[in-house]
Parts: sequence; C-alpha cells; structure tokens
Amino acid sequence: MAKFIFIFSILFILYVYAGYPALVGLLGKIRRKDIKKADYEPTISIVIAAYNEEDCIGATLQNKLDLDYPRDKVEIIVVSDSSTDKTEEIVGHFAQHGVKLMTQGPRAGKTSALNLAIPQASGEIIVFSDANSLYATDAIRKIVRNFVDPEVGYVTGKMIYTNPDGSTIGDGCSAYMKYENVLREYETRVGSVVGVDGGIDAMRKQIHSQLNADQLPDFVQPLKVVEQGYRTVYESEAILKEASLKEPADEYRMRVRVSLRALWALFDMRSLLLSAVKDPFFPWQLWSHKVLRYLCFIFLLTAYCSNAILISHGKMYEMVFVVQNIAWLGAFVSPLLQKAGMEIKVLYFCYYFALINLAAGHAFIKFLMGKKQVIWNPRKG
Repeated sequence: MAKFIFIFSILFILYVYAGYPALVGLLGKIRRKDIKKADYEPTISIVIAAYNEEDCIGATLQNKLDLDYPRDKVEIIVVSDSSTDKTEEIVGHFAQHGVKLMTQGPRAGKTSALNLAIPQASGEIIVFSDANSLYATDAIRKIVRNFVDPEVGYVTGKMIYTNPDGSTIGDGCSAYMKYENVLREYETRVGSVVGVDGGIDAMRKQIHSQLNADQLPDFVQPLKVVEQGYRTVYESEAILKEASLKEPADEYRMRVRVSLRALWALFDMRSLLLSAVKDPFFPWQLWSHKVLRYLCFIFLLTAYCSNAILISHGKMYEMVFVVQNIAWLGAFVSPLLQKAGMEIKVLYFCYYFALINLAAGHAFIKFLMGKKQVIWNPRKG
C-alpha cells in the first residue's frame, strides 16, 4: 500500500507541475489560437482600490499620468476604503489632473470598492491597478491592442517584483514566477489563461460583473469573462513593477489569504469545472492549474511519509528521501541566506515552492472550517 501511495503521490506532483504544462504547451502548437492585435486607442478607466497607501499612492498616480496614452482618453479613479492615513489627502492633490477620489465607508474590502467605482467609470476598457503598481510607459498600449480581437474580453500583463532600490529580482521575483508566466503563454495559445496577477489587468466594461464582497476579483472576474464566452489572455509585453515583500511571514500571510479566497472562488464558479462553455479544454485547465495545484500539499505530505516508510526497500527510495530532505532543508534556510546577502536561486525556488504549498494547506483548513476573508491590508514592500 505504501508503494502505491508513494508512486501515485509522485505522479500527481509531476503531473501538476510538469505534465500539465507540457500537455498544454503541446496542445497550443496543435490548435494555436492567435490573437488579432493592432494599434487601438479606446477610452480607458484606471481603477485603484486603496487602503492606507500613503507611502506609494502618489508615485502610482504620477506613473499613470505619465503613461504613453492620449490623456483625454484616460480616466483615473481611486476608491479609498476608509483610509486612516494621508492616502485621501495625497489623491486630492491630483484632482487638478483629473484624478477622481471616491470613498467607501465603512471599510468593506477591495471587491466592494471595485463594485462602487466601476458603474461610475466612463471608459470602454476598465484597467485594474493596485495602489503600488508601477506600469511601463507603454503598458496600456500593449494591453489594449489585444481588444482589437472581438473574442478577447480580459487581458492580464506581466508582473516583475523589485527590490526597495527598484532593481528587479530575477524574472517576476523568482524562477517560480517565470514558470507561471511561461504557463500563461501556453494557456493563451490554447484559449484562455486560468490565473492572473491582478495589478495590471483590463477588461471590456460591457461584460463586467458585480461580485460578492467575499469574492476574489483577480480570479472570479476572469472566470466570469470565460463563462460569457470571451477569452482571458496574457500579454507578456505589458510590464508592471511592484515592490517585493520584505519578510517571509508577510509573503506567507498574503499567500494564505489569496489561496483561501481562490478556493472560495473555485467553489462559487464550480460550474466551470464541469461545463465546457465554449472552450472544451477550459475545465481541464481549471482542474489542472488551480484545483489540483491547491491540493498538491496533500500529495507532498503523502509522498514524504510513504517514502519514509519505504526507505529500507531499496536504494531508489533512499535517494528520493535524501532529495526530499535536502529540498525541504533548502526551503528553510533560503530566507536566512537571503538576510545574510546570499541568494541561491535553486534554494529560493525550494523556499517559494514550500511556502505556497504550506499556505495552500493552511488556506484549505480554513476553507473546510467555512472561514472567509473580505478585508485586506496593503502589501508591505
């Protein structure tokens, strides 16, 4: 029995992280769905939900005003979720540049803030930005050119995390983020991506859906777009920079929150797991990229435990057990090495891999307990 559990667990993990990407990449070559792109200048509304973002909101708004896009076609709306710092005062200084401030009270979270702002937005295209998101000058042009294709309803860009001094940390914070971006490229060729970053997204206003306050907009909104028969695609040339989190504990808490809200999103949108909609491959993508990914912590645990039981059954089991222990140890020491000024990419990958799976396990327990998280706090960069 232990051998069956071990083999099944290893195969499950390999499928989720290697088999699925390989299959979706191959499928993209067989039935590649290209996107019609061309210069396009629709009116846009950039919507930013903010809570106590005095440290970054000014730079973010100036960044949006400096974008290479016709100023008369850009509307910027900031929704303050009952901020108690100088966020609203700083936004007020930009009123002379046309920036609009809305306030939400009492505090109700990001999703409610977006629900408040979007019906008031005048743009044909809604652009979602975080309060600390800095776009490349041409990011909006790269995003909106995808909407020339009538099948495209939602577009997400590429996030690159930066150090406090502004220098980039690899490609998207780590090798793991680079892996995710490659997977999004593959999924776009097939039809639609399953996950988005959230800080540089855009969609057609006409298909926007009001969401429940507890729903994760970065996940549920793209799924609702697919549900309506449109495509959600990835634009690798639309670049966003955000400050990375300084402490592993901050990253872990953020991952638990995002994972918990994503699990509830999958529950709310469970019809897409069984219905092919207009894309027969999307349910398979959703199961493989999200559901099985969030359950992978179970099989990492069973792989380790069954391997420990089988360690005396041959050299192969001994070797795999040693590799597992080295990987987990590497994950533990990676943050310590980073604090000492030494960043080893392989160990950082192990750390990030361990962190997201531990966070998924933590979130899954909360999900089974019926817990939800509506209110959010600013990222600590």
